[in-house]
Amino acid sequence: MINNAVLDMGYLDTLPSEWEDELLSAIRERIGKSDAKIVILDDDPTGTQTVCGLPVLTHWSEPALADELTGKYPAFFILTNSRSMSEARACQLAREIGIRLKRASERTRVPVKLISRSDSTLRGHFPAEVDEMARVMGKDKLPYLILPFFLEGGRVTLNDIHYVREENLLIPAAQTPFAKDAAFGFCHSNLRQWVEEKTRGKINAAEVTSISLDDLRIGGPFRVAEILAGVKPAGACIVNAASYRDMEVLVTALLNVESSGKEFLCRSAASFVRTRIGMGHRCDLLGRADLTTDSNHGGLFVIGSHIEKTSLQIKALIARAPIFAIEVHVSEILDPARNKAEIARVAAQASAAIAAGKDTAIYTSRDLVAGTDAVSSLLIGQTVSLGLIEIVRQISVKPRYLLAKGGITSSDIATQGLGVKRAMVMGQALPGVPVWKLGEEARYPGMAYIIFPGNVGDSDALIHIQQNLR
Repeated sequence: MINNAVLDMGYLDTLPSEWEDELLSAIRERIGKSDAKIVILDDDPTGTQTVCGLPVLTHWSEPALADELTGKYPAFFILTNSRSMSEARACQLAREIGIRLKRASERTRVPVKLISRSDSTLRGHFPAEVDEMARVMGKDKLPYLILPFFLEGGRVTLNDIHYVREENLLIPAAQTPFAKDAAFGFCHSNLRQWVEEKTRGKINAAEVTSISLDDLRIGGPFRVAEILAGVKPAGACIVNAASYRDMEVLVTALLNVESSGKEFLCRSAASFVRTRIGMGHRCDLLGRADLTTDSNHGGLFVIGSHIEKTSLQIKALIARAPIFAIEVHVSEILDPARNKAEIARVAAQASAAIAAGKDTAIYTSRDLVAGTDAVSSLLIGQTVSLGLIEIVRQISVKPRYLLAKGGITSSDIATQGLGVKRAMVMGQALPGVPVWKLGEEARYPGMAYIIFPGNVGDSDALIHIQQNLR
């Protein structure tokens, strides 16, 4: 048994062998025969980072939801962007969507299977927004099923401890900068203890059910189904996982217990989503022809994420790539007297550079400005994001390609800067980096929009993207 020790990646070689049987084709067949539609509520747009060929809604009118429920796709995403909001606003949004989704489901007679997709490093409004959605949809007695495993981002759960890969090491999640998040910080890497922490003791760590790697890899679907069937109403079950085959075993067992009437409130990262909808192991990575337009203009990076990984990527991009870099001074954006002038300065410089054929990076200054509590920190982030949105609106030249870095940044740029209401997931530019094809209603209809999560990629990741698209 391991505690909260940092592990070498070689530890993965000591794990039990994966379950031998391939299960994905059977999962896909069962999904194809199901009358239900899988709806993924995504608290930022990076949840599309493992799939392709599915629609994303950024609005949720009842007619729009009904259209998707009766459409040809087995699943669709609803982008809530709730991680950028206060808990009260996130719950209000969950209630609003839940009521409309329930009505649309009843009207179309299409049952709904919900997934709450959130951050693989355990940040977000859990359990509040999940509880509110469940309440209005009449599912408030269901237990949680918690699966933060995300292979593409190097997130694995072993012996109930959730890890984040950094180079050749596995770091317990609570020992990473993500756990110090001003709005969503946490103290425990052990998911049982994390559930107790996040539910404020409503669910005791000792009462949380755990599905171990031995259960998945030795016991298989039958053993896992037994465990799932035994999870108490309003309880919680966490899942250890280190591979997509582990997800296949879990989803097979979940479908088996669902056929007997058992349901869960799924809170997961993106890897579970792909397996749950029966999608193949990897969408082909997209190339330059897929991601750029036929113009001589420069490309545009809009970078707002403040985590350490993003800061290292910006530093490498500016130092080693042919890029025209424009720093957005956050102190100016936060000052009402200087806000408009700073936005105009950055937009004018970016427009001129892009028109001259220069790849251009707009990035927020790296000195983090945080509030005194979670609410004030979120308000600061919202103000900065509004500044980036207005900069994008004022850029007068269409870039040859467009990339936004950071979940909240990319969501706000899409919905408010580009006017996106519905997009299609094209695939990935790099593993874990989704690309959307913008709808006809958007500012740049049909354009590829690269959504680069703040917590994905090594220090050279932005350089690789820029080299691929030059």
